[in-house]
Amino acid sequence: MKISGAQIVIECLVEQGVDTVFGYPGGAILNIYDELYKNSSRIRHILTAHEQGASHAADGYARSTGKVGVVMATSGPGATNLVTGIATAYMDSVPVVAITCNVPTPLLGKDSFQEIDITGVTMPITKHNFMVRSVEELARTIREAFVIAKSGRPGPVLIDIPKEVTANQAEFTPISTGAPAKASGIEDESLRRILTVATPQDAEIEAAASLINSAERPVIYAGGGIVIGQAEAELRAFAEKADIPVAQSLMARAAFPSDHRLCMWMVGMHGTKASNMAVTESDLVITLGARFSDRVTSDASKFASGSRIFQIDIDPAEINKNIATCGALVGDIKQILLRLIPLIEKKNRSEWTGRVQSWMKEVPSCYSREPKNSINPKFLCEYISKAAGEDTFITTEVGQHQMWTAQFYPFTKPRTFITSGGLGTMGFGTGAAIGVQCALPQARVVHIAGDGSFRMNCNELATIQHYKLPIIIVVVNNGALGNVRMWQRLFYGKRFSQTTLDFGPDWVKLAEAYGIKGYRAGTLSEFKKAFDAALASGAAAVIDAKVDIDEMVLPMVPGGKPIYSMIMELSTEMMD
Repeated sequence: MKISGAQIVIECLVEQGVDTVFGYPGGAILNIYDELYKNSSRIRHILTAHEQGASHAADGYARSTGKVGVVMATSGPGATNLVTGIATAYMDSVPVVAITCNVPTPLLGKDSFQEIDITGVTMPITKHNFMVRSVEELARTIREAFVIAKSGRPGPVLIDIPKEVTANQAEFTPISTGAPAKASGIEDESLRRILTVATPQDAEIEAAASLINSAERPVIYAGGGIVIGQAEAELRAFAEKADIPVAQSLMARAAFPSDHRLCMWMVGMHGTKASNMAVTESDLVITLGARFSDRVTSDASKFASGSRIFQIDIDPAEINKNIATCGALVGDIKQILLRLIPLIEKKNRSEWTGRVQSWMKEVPSCYSREPKNSINPKFLCEYISKAAGEDTFITTEVGQHQMWTAQFYPFTKPRTFITSGGLGTMGFGTGAAIGVQCALPQARVVHIAGDGSFRMNCNELATIQHYKLPIIIVVVNNGALGNVRMWQRLFYGKRFSQTTLDFGPDWVKLAEAYGIKGYRAGTLSEFKKAFDAALASGAAAVIDAKVDIDEMVLPMVPGGKPIYSMIMELSTEMMD
C-alpha cells in the first residue's frame, strides 16, 4: 500500500514499540505533526516548553526504562536546540532517536529560512545520523536508526528528513510490532560489522577468572555499563562470591545497593575515602563497564599505580584508551559475568574488607552538624530517601547538589538515579524528570536541583503543570553557582567572579505562577514538613530549600592530584 512519508514515520514508530514522543512543532515538520494528531490514540506526544527540554525528557525516558527515547523538532533552531540533549545522551551512552525535518531538498544549501545542516552539526555527538533524500528510503532508515541506537554500546541517532519527503508517497510493508532490533538487520555491511558485539573465547574467560582468583586485595570499579547492560544482579553475585568491595562511578551509583557491606559508594574527585583508598591500595582493579573518566582517575599516572587493572567493556575502543590494562574482555557485560561467575572461587577476604569498612567510617565532620539557619545537604538527601522510599526515581541537575546526592542518597534499586555524567549538563534534570514520569506514571519522581541549574530549565514547570505530572522539585538553594564558587574559594583566592546568584526569581512565587504549589524551607525541620506535605498532596511541588552559600562538597580531590590526595576537612584559612 502507498502512504505518505509522514504516515511511514508514525507506522515505523509504532512498529518499534514507541508509545511516547517528546517534541516541539514547526513549519518543516508539520506533516508529521498532522499525522501525530490523527494517531494520538497510538502515540502520545508531550509538548515541552523548549526543544532542549524535550531532548532531556527523551533521555530520561530511555534511562529509566532501557527503551529508546524519541524526540522531534523542526528545522533550523528547532534542530539546533536539541544539540545539548543529544550530546548529553552521547556522552552517557543513552539510546535516543531524534527526528528532525529540514527545508525541501531544492532549498538545501541555499541559506534558506530555518535551514541548518543538522547532520553535519551532530556528526561528532551521534552514534550515527541520516539525511533521508527519498521517501523510499524512509522506513528502512527509521528501522535502522532504532537498531543502531540500541545495539552494542547504545547512543543517540539523528534522522533528518526534508519536508517534501514527509509529503511524498511510497509503498510501505509493515513488519511485526515490537520485533527485536538486531544488528543483522542493517544493510550497510561496514556498519553492521561495527555494531556486532564480540564474544570472548572460553580461554579468555578462564584466564580472567584465574587472575581474579589469585588477587589478595581486589576492587571492583563498576560503571554505567552495568546499568545499560542490565547486569546489576550479576555484579552482586560476582562481588559476593569473591568477597570484593565495589566502588561506583557516578553513572553506576544505583547499580549496587548502597546498604550492602561491600558497597564503597562513589570513587573519584568527590568519592568516599574508602573507594579512593581501596583503589589505591588494591592489587587488582576489575573494571566493569566504566571508561576511566578524568573525574574518576584525576592524575591518571598515579591511578592504582601499584595495581593491575583488568577491564570488561562492550566497546573495544575503551580498552587502554585512558588507562593501560593488564588484560581485557570485550563483549556483553551481563553474558561475560554469567560465564565468569562459575569459575570464580568463593572467598572470605575479611582482612581486606575490614580495612575498607574502617575507611568507610571516615566522613568529613561538616556533615555531622545541623546548621541553625540553613539545611545540611546530607540530612536533606537522607530525609528524602526515608520519606519517599527506595522505589523513588531521583533526577538531578549538575553541580554541588548532584555530588551531595551521589554521596549521601542511599540508592538500592537499578535505574533510580538519573543524572548527567559525561557532559555535565546544567539544565538536564527537569526535562529528565518529565521523561521518567511520562515513562512510569505510577512511579514517584523527585528532582533534586541546584538554583543555578534550575533557572536554566524552569520553563518546563509549564509542562509539568499542563500534564499534571506529580514531580516534586527540591531546589537546593545556596544563592550561588556552588561548584564554581567552591573552586574560586579554594584555588582562585576567593575571587567570586560571576558566581553569586543574589537576584531572582522567588522560587515559590514562580511555582505558583505556573499553578504549582511552592514551599519554603530554611531549616531541616521546615524541609521535613514541606516535603511531607508535598508527598501527601500527590501533585507537583517546588520546595525552596536553603543551603549555606559556602557549604562544601567533601571529600574533594583537587584537579590533577592523585585520588588519594583528598581534602577531608577545611582549614580556618580556607573558610575565612
